Amino acid sequence: SGRAEEAVVASGDGTVGGTIGEIDVAGLDAALADGAPLLDVRMPDEFDEVRVPGAVLVPLPELADRLADVPAGDPLYIVCRSGARSLKACEYLASVGRQVVNVAGGTMAWIESGRPADSGPV
Repeated sequence: SGRAEEAVVASGDGTVGGTIGEIDVAGLDAALADGAPLLDVRMPDEFDEVRVPGAVLVPLPELADRLADVPAGDPLYIVCRSGARSLKACEYLASVGRQVVNVAGGTMAWIESGRPADSGPV
């Protein structure tokens, strides 16, 4: 595959543990096509309203208590509405040793790009 990995830009911020990269929605689309795991850290009402297909919901406030619910696989792509909460989730998960990639622009950028989205309760 390799397409998704090439789109990832390492942040180089010296995070201890895992690494944090960043990817745009085009790169995420390619990564998902290759079977990459995607974590959505928004709140359940936001997730039900609209989401990237295949995303697994673990709201940011519950993340530390629900590590068992976080999808396996590295790198793990993390999305929120616009990229701020997902970056916080990336920082936390990197601190526990995960290789994570923040989705720049988040779900809003995904929708604005015209890519398909899911909605409604899971």
